Amino acid sequence: ALSPALAPGLTGWDYKCSPDPVFTVERECLEPCPAPIVVDNGSFQCRAGWASGVSQLDEPRLVFKSVAARSRGAARSDAHVGNDIPNLEPLRWTFKSAFDRNLVVNFDIQELMFDYVFMHLGISTQGHVDHPVVITEPPCNPLHGRQMMSELLFECYGVPRVAYGVDSLFSFYHNNVSDGAGLPSTGLVVSSGYHCSHVLPIINGRLDALNCKRVNLGGGQAASYLQRLLQLKYPANQTAITLSRMEQLLHQHSYVALDYQHELEKWRSPNFYEREVHRVQLPFSGRAAGVCVSVEEKNERKTQQLRRLQEINSRRREEKLQEDQKRLETLLSVQELLEDGSLELFHRSLVELNMDSAEELQSYIHKLSVSVEQHRLMKAETAEVEQPAEDGSEMVPDLNQDNDEPGKTTSTIQPLFNKAEYHQLFVGTERLRVPEILFQPSLIGEEQMGLMETMQFVLEQYPPEQQEALVKNVFLTGGNLQYPGLKERVQRDLLAIRPFQSHFKVSLARRPALDAWFGACEWALTNPAEAQGWISRHDYEENGGEYLREHCASNIFIPMKLNKPSSATKQTLMGKCLTDTSLPDTTSNDKDNDISLV
Repeated sequence: ALSPALAPGLTGWDYKCSPDPVFTVERECLEPCPAPIVVDNGSFQCRAGWASGVSQLDEPRLVFKSVAARSRGAARSDAHVGNDIPNLEPLRWTFKSAFDRNLVVNFDIQELMFDYVFMHLGISTQGHVDHPVVITEPPCNPLHGRQMMSELLFECYGVPRVAYGVDSLFSFYHNNVSDGAGLPSTGLVVSSGYHCSHVLPIINGRLDALNCKRVNLGGGQAASYLQRLLQLKYPANQTAITLSRMEQLLHQHSYVALDYQHELEKWRSPNFYEREVHRVQLPFSGRAAGVCVSVEEKNERKTQQLRRLQEINSRRREEKLQEDQKRLETLLSVQELLEDGSLELFHRSLVELNMDSAEELQSYIHKLSVSVEQHRLMKAETAEVEQPAEDGSEMVPDLNQDNDEPGKTTSTIQPLFNKAEYHQLFVGTERLRVPEILFQPSLIGEEQMGLMETMQFVLEQYPPEQQEALVKNVFLTGGNLQYPGLKERVQRDLLAIRPFQSHFKVSLARRPALDAWFGACEWALTNPAEAQGWISRHDYEENGGEYLREHCASNIFIPMKLNKPSSATKQTLMGKCLTDTSLPDTTSNDKDNDISLV
């Protein structure tokens, strides 16, 4: 039980990372042909590595946050990307992301991400990257987003080939192929990332883009909800309850309840609360918890404080004395001008001193003389008092004389205020309330369907036979679906949705956050350069940046059709423009026909 003890691993739990090293390109990545670079371009984390088939390179070499810290107006070289940011919270106000929800819209920041990836992977060729690139994109990615991404990769980096695929579909096929089932033909993929969640139907091995649905809820909204709950619960520790800490707390201590209302009723029991609550220690400064101080040590502290106050007062008196002496010397020099008969210079000096007459000058001189004399006497008395201290005969006053009872020893131990307990978070019902927003978005005021309602809506778009085929392969993936109990909750809700005695199967990705990269890596190894799915530079120049070669894990390419006018229409429009005389005469002097530009 975690009730008396602290939650493990969270006593010093600020998210801090070390900079990624600059790797060297392995020989296996260059021979016999350049190995593809696989980039899982997520909105929360970016993962990059090689698809070489070598055992030491079978995992992503780079895993970093998809943010760049760049102040407004700062040079490009002053930007910090990913793991180059040691601590996120102090620089969070400068963060720039390439994403708007799950779509890449800021390609200046995306270029910084690619620079970071290629540099740390060891790409040293100047002006171009000789390796093919496999990159993930969101479901139903707009044509403009793919066009800008292809333009960036082909024009800026000069890559030979590019392949696009949906991250959750890469994970779907990777898990099915690894289980020996081959490429699946029909299934229902449920994915949840940092900003969005998706329900994707797969019909006959291809994505049915017409019936894909997105829910604008993800790990980012869950972390913000947890932060808001704990800040309301602990208002004195609002600044310490940061978003980075809430993200870590969310992934390590939250769980999905099988029956939400019934689970909340359990938390009403004090015994259940003491057994299940997680205590999280926030960082704090001060004496360690549980240390006691004796009365003698307390008196010594007060004596030291008294000495410091005396030194401060003595320093202030000395500064005051010097200021008064300097002021007095200035006034006496002005008085000498009057005695020497320099009246014009004397009156000018009075104006500079903001005085009206010689009597006012005499009054100020008298006051300052008395003040300087008093400071000198006080300084002399202080020196006489401090003289015995040099001989070691200083008497320390008993500051607790009025509070101590007669005959009571001074060795009494008095406990201090326990700062550690004051900076602890008791995470109770928040552990299940936060992940519940995936199923009940109304908890945070969102007027949209939850995951299971969206799944039911998608299933209703198909006839009963296809519904049976879809629910026999329900696949859960994504970094926001790693909560304990999630699979059991989906099975329970799906049982309530489906008709009586219907069969279904729910499976969870082995590594929900990483299987998209592994699936893309496996696809790149099994599909060489001439295989279906790769976009060459010739294809890019011939068909445009939005062009997509479809494959088993890609989006559906629907080209944009533009209605071009016929040649007869062009000639008619051209003739009309040449013969049109209805434009105003800008050379006329009539004021009513003047055209002014403001």
